[in-house]
Amino acid sequence: MTRARVLRDLLESGRDHDTSRLEEVAVELGLPLADVLVVAGRPVPGSLLPPERDGEVMREFGYRVTFCGHPQLAALGEFLSSMPDEGAAPESRPARDPADPKPFAAVLDGLLRNRGLGLRELPFVGLALPTIRRMLGGGGQSLPALQQVAGPLGWRLEDLAMLAGEPMRPLEHGPLLCRHVGAVFVAAVPRTTRQLALAAREADRLSAREDQGWWQPVSYGVDDCPDACP
Repeated sequence: MTRARVLRDLLESGRDHDTSRLEEVAVELGLPLADVLVVAGRPVPGSLLPPERDGEVMREFGYRVTFCGHPQLAALGEFLSSMPDEGAAPESRPARDPADPKPFAAVLDGLLRNRGLGLRELPFVGLALPTIRRMLGGGGQSLPALQQVAGPLGWRLEDLAMLAGEPMRPLEHGPLLCRHVGAVFVAAVPRTTRQLALAAREADRLSAREDQGWWQPVSYGVDDCPDACP
């Protein structure tokens, strides 16, 4: 079964699968189990969700991640994975409405929340906030917009487009952030506010970022992406 068919089956019939099958699908697709549960319309256990943490620290962490090239992203992911689990698990998140005829908005919201990303915490992806709000409200899910949010999620564009019902086609521009940036956000899921602050400092050390004294929507995370290599 192709990836597209597996994802479509999850979206349409995921509630009929037992947990062991969903765990197998997560491994097969290389996706976090929490994401598979969101697509399948199932509740997400608190053990798979980020602990409660300070949004401003998460925002600062995300900003600093975007200054890292791929060797630094890999090192930062290892740094995060090596940290002990300290945070208390939050409550489980309920499943999306099974009667929703257009479930992608709820799926996208769930994928972002799986990483502790809200509108303010999401790093700059080249989209205006009203555009992202429309996507979360069920509109504006164009292929170029999906390309920009796929990276911070660590998802492939074709997978996200399939869930949104958008056909693939060549795009004039590439993404601002690639899926390897998203892999760092996945590695950061269990980390507390204190640990994110430490990881932000580690990102600065790895990238040798120079603080300009003001917020800049900078991304250095795609120029050396192996996905873009011919």
